[in-house]
Amino acid sequence: MKTDANGNALSATEASRKPLALQILLAILWSFFGVRIRVDLQADFARLPIVPVIIAGVIAAALLVGGVLLAVRLVLAQATG
Repeated sequence: MKTDANGNALSATEASRKPLALQILLAILWSFFGVRIRVDLQADFARLPIVPVIIAGVIAAALLVGGVLLAVRLVLAQATG
């Protein structure tokens, strides 16, 4: 049986969810950088559920755009002082 960092037993659902969430996150991050090879991309499509991948991609894109906008505002605020 798998355990968490504190030694608590995880249910089968919890044990399988954490690696899946990490796999989705890694697939999204690699796709943002554009360095994913075709074999890995096809494996992700076969293995990962599409709806959570789309949701995670939209959230990641929103965070990226928000981060860029925040950085631009901070630079402009410093420049106009």
